Amino acid sequence: MSDVRALLAGRDVALGDGPYLERLDPVRRPWEEHLRALLDRLPRMEERRSRAFLRATNALEDTTSRLADDQLRPRLDDVVRRLRRDGFGDRVLPQAFALVREASRRTLGMRHHDVQLLAGRTLLRGRLAEMSTGEGKTLAATLAACTAAATGAAVHVVTVNDYLAERDAEHNRPLFDLLGLSVGVVLQDMEVPRRREAYACDITYVSNKELTFDYLKDCIALGEASLTQQRLRELAGGRRGEPPILRGLHVAIIDEADSVLIDEAGTPLIISETLPDDLDPAIYTQSIALAGSLRAGTDFVLGEHRDIWLTPRGKQIVRKAGALHGGLWRSPLWREEFVQKALSAIHGFQRDQHYILADGKVQIVDESTGRVMPDRTWERGLHQMIESKEGCEVTGQRRTLAQITYQRFFGRYLLLCGMTGTAQEVAAEVKRCYDLSVTRIPTHKPSRRQRWADRICTGSGPRWHEVARRAAEVAATGRAVLVGTRSVEASEYLAALLDEAGVPHAVLNARQDKSEAEDVAQAGQPGRITVATNMAGRGTDIKLAPGVEQAGGLHVILTEFHESARVDRQLFGRCARQGDPGSVEAIVSVDDELFRRFMPAAGYWLMRTVVRRQRSSSRWLRRWVKYVQGRAERHYRRQRTDTMRRDGEWIRALGFVGKTRK
Repeated sequence: MSDVRALLAGRDVALGDGPYLERLDPVRRPWEEHLRALLDRLPRMEERRSRAFLRATNALEDTTSRLADDQLRPRLDDVVRRLRRDGFGDRVLPQAFALVREASRRTLGMRHHDVQLLAGRTLLRGRLAEMSTGEGKTLAATLAACTAAATGAAVHVVTVNDYLAERDAEHNRPLFDLLGLSVGVVLQDMEVPRRREAYACDITYVSNKELTFDYLKDCIALGEASLTQQRLRELAGGRRGEPPILRGLHVAIIDEADSVLIDEAGTPLIISETLPDDLDPAIYTQSIALAGSLRAGTDFVLGEHRDIWLTPRGKQIVRKAGALHGGLWRSPLWREEFVQKALSAIHGFQRDQHYILADGKVQIVDESTGRVMPDRTWERGLHQMIESKEGCEVTGQRRTLAQITYQRFFGRYLLLCGMTGTAQEVAAEVKRCYDLSVTRIPTHKPSRRQRWADRICTGSGPRWHEVARRAAEVAATGRAVLVGTRSVEASEYLAALLDEAGVPHAVLNARQDKSEAEDVAQAGQPGRITVATNMAGRGTDIKLAPGVEQAGGLHVILTEFHESARVDRQLFGRCARQGDPGSVEAIVSVDDELFRRFMPAAGYWLMRTVVRRQRSSSRWLRRWVKYVQGRAERHYRRQRTDTMRRDGEWIRALGFVGKTRK
């Protein structure tokens, strides 16, 4: 443990005295950060260092290739002794990477390219590596994971779902076995003893949600007792409780880091328990019925960001209904809260876009990835309102037992790093919230992606007919086509149009999430059309079948711009990977939510007029999108900032009443 502390913690970090090693409050010195930022802006210096690092690593390849299998781990142990003394610097790191690369070549049949070596180096420097989609982030992570784990650190490779965690762990297991490193996987339905075993391994693959909730379980179980206090109890004859689930927050390597650190950081992670609902379920039914009778603009006002408030006329109607129903309806505060929640359920959250119905239950859909989140619920009665709206059984509301934000949790790792294909847009926020700098990794081969002209249609109907026609037209040339949609409803509507036209296709959305790997694996076949909800974080390559490359590769059609330009780039990044050919285009509608919610009223009217008169061009459309996405991203950035602020207030409140500050 002392070796890990010396290697990862540094001199200016406050470490916790709890049951395992973690960072508490990093000591930040503005002048050091400013100096580091200045050095980062000296590309020639960094280029020289990178080239020297690659030369040193490649120079060792002949020597390591002559080693026997049983010599690799002892040789790595020799290097580790120097790493523990000197850190992950360029003097020793090439030797470790050369050994890991040789082990990978022998076991996986995959030799790390130079750009992957640079990515691995970036990770162990505690940075965010921006690698273009398809450049081999999963393999690059093994360099950092093996090197850090060999030093004795607990390495957590964080993925966005259980499927990717299990897939990557099993794929890389032969490499870890050859180097004598144990690997564990944490999955959603695992019992605590099996989770503890997985975290006890040298390298653990785990999704971000499972990891964070396991940490919160430790916080709840251990309460205020520090490791020192537990040992004192033991010496005094007291019985020691169950050991913690995790063994430390040493090293986190986050795949699809922008999805985890930014897109999911707007909501704190909460462990809660279901309470007996003291509210009569009829209240939810009454609220939905009353909200459904109110008229927009007259009885209530819809803001541009899903904000809803009652007008004086609406409050009068609600007051009369309160007198009729009695009970809690007599309280002005309660009745207006009920109706506003019901209005949000009706007008702000749509089935097959924000949630789906499965097994008679409301299940939330992650808008960034298109995946179902069955363990999530909306808070403060909103989930129950949506259940009542859909005619489902109303579940009980929940009480918070422990909570933490991603910003605070991942900030507790001694070494935090990650990989993503889209980080430049959020580089400033990642630096401010997580103290992570972004390093752009060059591509292994030049990109051959073509951007075709974007088009905007006068309405949703014309857009979908044009998308169906375009997809069939391109597929008929022998190319594969991927159509990205924003919602389950949209994917199924487009699928129905393709069915009517007799065009073969596959659908991948939250309803078919279990067949995701197979559907994506087949998406590169000649003439194949795959209709999918957001592909962000899917993590599965679309490999081109023979003949598709000669025909022009994969063609991607975006059907609605996302609030974040990063998500659009992730979809476009599904094609033209590793030097393959490919093309992308956008076919959208003037009625899309992005334009309606985030474009000023005068600008929206002007845009509709221009589109209706068929005077818009691809150049003007891209300018509009850039402007509106900028407004949307500022809005969501403010939301994440508010989440951090509320989290800080929550911590201070707990400190005031003498509770644990986990």
